[in-house]
Amino acid sequence: MNPWSTRLDEYLSLRRRLGFKMCQAGHLLPQFVRFAQQEKAEFITTKLALAWATQGKGCQPAYWADRLGLVRRFARYVSAVDPRTEIPPGGLLPHRHLRKTPYQYRDEEVEQLVKAAQQLPGPDELRAATYTTLFGLLAVTGMRVGEAISLARQDVNLNQALLTLRQTKFNKSRLVPIHPTTVDKLREYERLRDRIGPQPKSPNFFLSARGTRLAYTTLRHWFIQVCCQIGLRGPTDHRGPRMHDLRYRFAIGTLLRWYRTDQDIEAHLPELTTYLGHGHVADTYWYLSATPELLQLATQRLERKSRKP
Repeated sequence: MNPWSTRLDEYLSLRRRLGFKMCQAGHLLPQFVRFAQQEKAEFITTKLALAWATQGKGCQPAYWADRLGLVRRFARYVSAVDPRTEIPPGGLLPHRHLRKTPYQYRDEEVEQLVKAAQQLPGPDELRAATYTTLFGLLAVTGMRVGEAISLARQDVNLNQALLTLRQTKFNKSRLVPIHPTTVDKLREYERLRDRIGPQPKSPNFFLSARGTRLAYTTLRHWFIQVCCQIGLRGPTDHRGPRMHDLRYRFAIGTLLRWYRTDQDIEAHLPELTTYLGHGHVADTYWYLSATPELLQLATQRLERKSRKP
């Protein structure tokens, strides 16, 4: 094995032992190493890192900056054993990460989404039941799509009305309590799933029609099909409401209820942050600025407080 590959393997292994998943780095840094070998580079330089990071036409500046950041962290590690290594300074590729404006699902649209999923074609009833239950679960819990896909059977405790989400974003695990009506729907799906596939190939709670773990790309495909069917997307639309926007709907709906019932938002916000699995309470505060109605309610409450003697 050549020195480039050896150092990369050591770096990825160390970071993973420290608890980092390194999914993006594990995919992109081998590409950087191959690029460096093609350039016959003996060590990392800023020029080399920039040349690789800015490859590809039509890419957003934020994507280039992310690629350069991956090399910067790798170079910092390599510099401990190879003093010739140059660590690219920060700020070489200025950018701003812009969050996509979430789509505000109306209650009737979520109902249409779930009902349309019940009509999905398949070799048996499992496909329709899987996506119907999954879309409904995303809407009522605000879970990330990957968290729902990754649920194992042992993580779904219907007797205690509790879901266990393991090693999710930021390498966190958390408990998610669910409503009795949600328990009923999950139990109904569980009975159907076990009747159709008593010997599944995967330990996951949600299964494909083949009895395997759901793939995100397949889930997204059927989601778009359903959105087109109920008119949330046009037949040729490349953009539109996303599954992730169901998470926004849950968070925004929770905050709106708190404001409308005059709850102490400052006291309750850490609860929502924990429930959603956000890394910091500031991530939850973002929903205030992302939603005009929430921003207006927050402003009105602030004005009322300022008028009090």
